[in-house]
Amino acid sequence: MSDILKIGISQGDTNGVGWEVMLKILSDSRIAELCTPVVYGSKNAAAYYAKSLNEEYERVEFNIIDSAENAVEGRVNLVQCGAKEFSITPGKPSKVGGEAAAAALSKAVEELKSGAIDALVTAPIDKEMIQSVSFSFTGHTEFLANKLGGEPLMIMTSELMRVGLATIHVPVAQVAEALSKELILDRIEQINASMKQDFGVVRPKIAVLALNPHAGDGGLLGEEENNIIKPAIVEAFEREVLAFGPFAADGFFASGQFKNYDAILAMYHDQGLAPFKTLTPNGVNFTASLSAVRTSPDHGVAYDIAGKGIADESSMRNALYEAIDIVRRRREWAEWNANPLEHFEREKGRDISVKDLPETEHQD
Repeated sequence: MSDILKIGISQGDTNGVGWEVMLKILSDSRIAELCTPVVYGSKNAAAYYAKSLNEEYERVEFNIIDSAENAVEGRVNLVQCGAKEFSITPGKPSKVGGEAAAAALSKAVEELKSGAIDALVTAPIDKEMIQSVSFSFTGHTEFLANKLGGEPLMIMTSELMRVGLATIHVPVAQVAEALSKELILDRIEQINASMKQDFGVVRPKIAVLALNPHAGDGGLLGEEENNIIKPAIVEAFEREVLAFGPFAADGFFASGQFKNYDAILAMYHDQGLAPFKTLTPNGVNFTASLSAVRTSPDHGVAYDIAGKGIADESSMRNALYEAIDIVRRRREWAEWNANPLEHFEREKGRDISVKDLPETEHQD
């Protein structure tokens, strides 16, 4: 069996920068040596954007297939999804672009669930334009949870930090009422498990952010820290999870304190993503706690620069690399935990297996 992973890539909104950043990374021949890319999308959209870039990207040759099961190693494969002919208007939101994104994503997730691909990297979608009778989700994260099962945890990751979110796509006005001790405790345990199996951190240290300014100032600026967040941290610690906080978000990031922790749990979307994107450009969005691996670049459709050939592909490339790394780490973690080593006792300078000791010395 080949050790080369099959990595799916869904095209995203065809009027955004998705195809541009995909072509830029796939034009590097080393990518098809590192993994077997399987793009889900339109070959006509690929040709359209290749012509809008320079000749280097026109040389990306796609092997057209009907399923990832027929993907060829060493080639860039493409599963044709959705309508073969449709209008492409770079930089302009349209239902057509949303439909193309939905068709590609649906097929990619179907094959991810079946095991035809080992992981999925998703190009950006327009959350408004993709809405339809068949797609009524607030984003990729919720769609994947619906199809794969499980309670997803959104983690933004880079070499500098990893930030998980207690609430994901929730209006700011509803964040406080969405929080509970049980939710925060679940999130702490989720991020703890993900750090171990997905990132290889055996004893992760997790920082938990406060909700209110100055961590509530002892209740003057809110009671969520005292009534919800602190009790969750205490219980997590009692369960031998190294959770600390709650920390006031502004000082935590400004002082560089975040560097002392393996992961951070933010209470809401912008509390975590604003400092993450400011401090770590070209990061990756990873959906943890699902049965399969999904990553994406940390940017959106970027309509303002779509079709101009200037989109930076670094985050998309990092998302591909991270997907490969996480799949491999998960497999290693599963292998390590499937066959635990026998217990050994040190005696007279040599290792002796417990089963080799006299019976009276190892009885329960």
